Amino acid sequence: MKNFKIKILPVLMLLVVSIVSSQNENTTTALTPDEIIYKIIDGDTLKMQFVYPEKVKEKKAYPAIVFFFGGGWNGGTTKQFEDQAKYFASRGMIGVLVDYRVKSRHQTTPFEAVSDAKSAMRFVRGNADKFQIDPNKIVASGGSAGGHLAAAAATLDGLDESTDDLSVSAKPNALVLYNPVIDNGPDGFEYKRMNGRHMEISPMHNIKKGTSPTIIFLGTKDALIPVATMEKYKAEMEKTGNRCEVFLYQNQTHGFFNKDRSDGEFYRKTTHEADIFLASLGYIKGKPTI
Repeated sequence: MKNFKIKILPVLMLLVVSIVSSQNENTTTALTPDEIIYKIIDGDTLKMQFVYPEKVKEKKAYPAIVFFFGGGWNGGTTKQFEDQAKYFASRGMIGVLVDYRVKSRHQTTPFEAVSDAKSAMRFVRGNADKFQIDPNKIVASGGSAGGHLAAAAATLDGLDESTDDLSVSAKPNALVLYNPVIDNGPDGFEYKRMNGRHMEISPMHNIKKGTSPTIIFLGTKDALIPVATMEKYKAEMEKTGNRCEVFLYQNQTHGFFNKDRSDGEFYRKTTHEADIFLASLGYIKGKPTI
């Protein structure tokens, strides 16, 4: 794979400043070349980074894949999915690495994290023409709690930020999920933390016809996300006429897909399958290069 840098194209810098200024008229913000502010909320500045293909054709719109890191809504960094973003940039997509509010840095709950994820999706779609992104080919992806945020953007009707432009859909066109938190109900992950509001935030409880086509990767020895939970999610998705593929990896534990685990074996295997899935949707062409 070629050596890709995390960047935004130089021609985008002025428009980025313009976008941020229009959303935050009283805020003066310095931007580094590889970061774009997508939201300022309660004094917190949230950014995203872009990974572009090596050669970008003028006026061409590219599919995008938006990544949300894991960490139990408590911590984590955008670095988690840098390798996946670089790979899909090599396949002709635009990778987007999103920061969002977490408990350790912002003293927030999973509900604020979902609002941030939906804001990020709206920012990408709402400015798609400026970033050379096809607004009808935006994939959401993530691992663990980040997978939850991606799935939440696809399934939840609420938890929108009051400052969001709700005329812009936050719903991704497809999902690539890595051992995602998918059920926040009584038998699911961190149920007590939902404070009786699991119906608002649990993807399992908000599946409907038209939910984005989905591929899921899970280890059979994941101590946090049971295989039975994912099998139930797949069944519920298919019951409502939605596409859902689940790949199980024997004896693998939570986070098995990260590149620094098992000499990158399962990073390669999951990326390969995600490539095939996205090609089947028409987002990329040719055979996987990994």
